[in-house]
Amino acid sequence: MQAICVFCGSNAGARADYARVACGLGAAIAEAGLRLVYGGARVGLMGAVANAALTAGGEVIGVIPHALVQKEVAHKGLTKLHEVGSMHERKALMGDLSDGFVALPGGAGTLEELFEVWTWGQLGYHKKPVGLLNVAGFYDGLAAFLDHQAAEHFMRPEHRAMLMVEADPGTLLHRFKTYEPPQVEKWIAGRER
Repeated sequence: MQAICVFCGSNAGARADYARVACGLGAAIAEAGLRLVYGGARVGLMGAVANAALTAGGEVIGVIPHALVQKEVAHKGLTKLHEVGSMHERKALMGDLSDGFVALPGGAGTLEELFEVWTWGQLGYHKKPVGLLNVAGFYDGLAAFLDHQAAEHFMRPEHRAMLMVEADPGTLLHRFKTYEPPQVEKWIAGRER
């Protein structure tokens, strides 16, 4: 494992805990000798995680669409900033550059990025770990809903377990190092009701 992609908000959110844990994750990635790959902005949690990794001596790679350079205020102090043509190109390049994916708190864009890479893993397009950094219970409701999806047979329990949920950055990164993808088919055979 050489690079971790972080999906997170371009806003800071309502709690100071969000930025504190984002900074902790950025520092932990750098201190582990890993590269940080993220969405390339200097604002919100995106800026916090990038700045913390840079301060800790880490390499930080940003990927941002041309149309968002001004809107998301592109970070100009990164190791490398890739400007791409679309959100699709952004996600594809972030995926190619990364060996694992973490979602910090964020909005619809964070969830969209998370669900896409998790789905890619379920379909066998990659064998990379995916996790939620559950700051101050931010993802409790989502985790419960995903458990409900598995209980209702819309996903296998093994695929639900692929999405790791931890409150501590170091614990999540440690789990990433030992991750083994499930060896089950995605589809669940129909059941008579």
